[in-house]
Amino acid sequence: MGKFAVFSGFLGSGKTTTMMALAKKGARTAMITNDLGARGLADHKLATLRQCNAVEITGDCICYQTEKLVKTLNQLFEEQECDLVISDIPGFGVGALEHVYHTLGENYPGRYELAPFTVLTEPRTVALLQKSRSDLTYILHTQLVEADLIVLNKCDLLDEAGKAAAVEYLQKTYSQAAVVTISAVTGGGLDALYQALTEGRASMRRPDIGYGGKAFTEVMGRVCEYNIQYYATVCCNDFDGNAYLVALAREVQERVRGLKARIPHMKLLAWEPEGEYGKVDLLDVDRPMEVSHSFDHPCTELAVTLNASMFGISKELDAAITTTVEQISRQYQLDLVIYRKEVI
Repeated sequence: MGKFAVFSGFLGSGKTTTMMALAKKGARTAMITNDLGARGLADHKLATLRQCNAVEITGDCICYQTEKLVKTLNQLFEEQECDLVISDIPGFGVGALEHVYHTLGENYPGRYELAPFTVLTEPRTVALLQKSRSDLTYILHTQLVEADLIVLNKCDLLDEAGKAAAVEYLQKTYSQAAVVTISAVTGGGLDALYQALTEGRASMRRPDIGYGGKAFTEVMGRVCEYNIQYYATVCCNDFDGNAYLVALAREVQERVRGLKARIPHMKLLAWEPEGEYGKVDLLDVDRPMEVSHSFDHPCTELAVTLNASMFGISKELDAAITTTVEQISRQYQLDLVIYRKEVI
């Protein structure tokens, strides 16, 4: 049987992009997209649009859906004969080492080979850890304490000196973990990561991360998970789907900033029936948006999914994002049918 790996890590660290890159690289590699909400969320849809071998587990974290996870793993390992299966964790994923790895080890001893418990990070979050302490860095530090393997992603954004400094900090601060450097976008370092996952083993440590304690509960109590899905009908033949997504993301960012809230990660994905798609990401209120994929022609009909993890008051954030979707859509003369909205 192949290896099963869990990818934890901070929002925007590139977990989904890395899983897709590995799934595209290895013919017998599969990915599990996991989310708290209903089916058809942004990550799974994006993976299918990119023709990755991906399955979806929704409704709750795999931490609390062991039987469903086991059924999925059996299908991928036994029926598809996968060598490597990777699952992410929704939201912030703190505690997944205990609730996934140790639960599988105790309830299904010897059935699954567990790869090193893997935590992804990226240059900005490393810089935040070095400079300040906040709700965001509290969660990131807690994740890294659990790691057997730390993946420093987005190394294409660093020069050699910057990469060396980041690696040195991670190795010194989290000495229990090995560190691998990659760029999921360019493909750099993916061979080394694949080797670390398929040849390495989970340590099965049980670090004390204060799970369920006062500090943990207070921080996680400020987290809101948001999802809205809708269809948009275009009024004319020259509709610019790229401009629409950028305008929508920019206005969401402004409204969240106005509420003095935080939006560590928002994924905005829109696609046509033929499969062409556009994607924009927000990585907090003070960073430029990232356009990761663009439409190459005017759109006529769109399905749109917006997923976000935020710090703030859920009712205020719900109202702000829903209003933004409606207003920006009216500006672009779109007729909307909102068919799903969740605030968790």
